[in-house]
Amino acid sequence: MKCHITVTDFVEKNTAIYVQVTVYDEQKNQWYQEELRFLDERLYGDLVHVKKSPLTEQCRLETITYLKKYFNR
Repeated sequence: MKCHITVTDFVEKNTAIYVQVTVYDEQKNQWYQEELRFLDERLYGDLVHVKKSPLTEQCRLETITYLKKYFNR
C-alpha cells in the first residue's frame, strides 16, 4: 500500500453517500482531505478524477478500491 486512507465522516441521503476522506500519498509525502460522493454506484470528486487528482495513480486507484469496498459499492 502506497497510501493511507481514512474515512472521517459520511452522510447517506437517498441513493447518495457524501464522504469526508483524508488520504496520505506516501510517494508525494503529502496529506489530502476532500469530500467525495457516491451517486448510486459511481464515485465522484477531484481527488479520484483521472485528470484532476493530485494523487499518484497508484494511490488514486487504491483510494477508489478502498472506498468502493468500504461502502459496498
